[in-house]
Amino acid sequence: MWPATSAATHTPAPAPATATTPGPTTPTRAEYCVVACADAWRDSGEILASPMGLVPSVGARLAKRTFSPDLLLTDGEAMTVGLGGEPEGWLPYRRHLTMVTGGRRHVMMGASQIDRHGNQNISCIGDWDRPDRQLLGVRGAPVNTLNNPVSYWVPKHSARVFVEKVDMISGVGYDSAAAAGPSATRYHRIPRVVSNLGVFDFETPDRSMRLASVHPGVTVDEVIAATGFPLVLPEGGEVPQTREPTPEELRLIREVIDPKGLRDREVRPA
Repeated sequence: MWPATSAATHTPAPAPATATTPGPTTPTRAEYCVVACADAWRDSGEILASPMGLVPSVGARLAKRTFSPDLLLTDGEAMTVGLGGEPEGWLPYRRHLTMVTGGRRHVMMGASQIDRHGNQNISCIGDWDRPDRQLLGVRGAPVNTLNNPVSYWVPKHSARVFVEKVDMISGVGYDSAAAAGPSATRYHRIPRVVSNLGVFDFETPDRSMRLASVHPGVTVDEVIAATGFPLVLPEGGEVPQTREPTPEELRLIREVIDPKGLRDREVRPA
């Protein structure tokens, strides 16, 4: 765990070098997001990876092809599938639920809102009695977050998504789990949040969100300005850059997993 300092005492670190025009060996912003998502499943063993969104899906498949070969992938309906999408086994809904309640799954969900302690909202925007906008609904978020690791993917980082307090709690954050007691905290864990600007975790004394890395071409101040609450930074305010894809990872992303480049539709090149 790194010592933490609040954004209020932040001395801006030197801006990362501006990303060059993507070329044969220069990763795009989307490809940095893919490897950041993939790293959420690093060395996970034989668990079910449940990515929601294109970039997390590419990331899960990259993880299985490289450093987490025992990951289980699904077609999103009733089958476990291999690297090429071919059916490998039957996974009906009742068995899927058993894996969820037993902690054998790591889902990467989306978030319409997420706050400093990791509470997530996918249900409604505005007051519950008369919301301004109705969204997906709570769905399985409470069970997911209390029974197995849950990470989040946000393709468009803004202060409208990263808010001081969510309008409704769908996915349970660290403070809400703590308030509910040991039965809620026993298996609760939010390994990371990935956005188009950087990577975030909760490795802080009070489990508030920390900026763990910025993608190349993004400054710390840019992330702070796009976040609706004070982010925790590493000691000294020096935030590392998100790790670069290896040449083999780039080859797999571009030639094998997503040869049509659909990832760049979700995260536009910087």
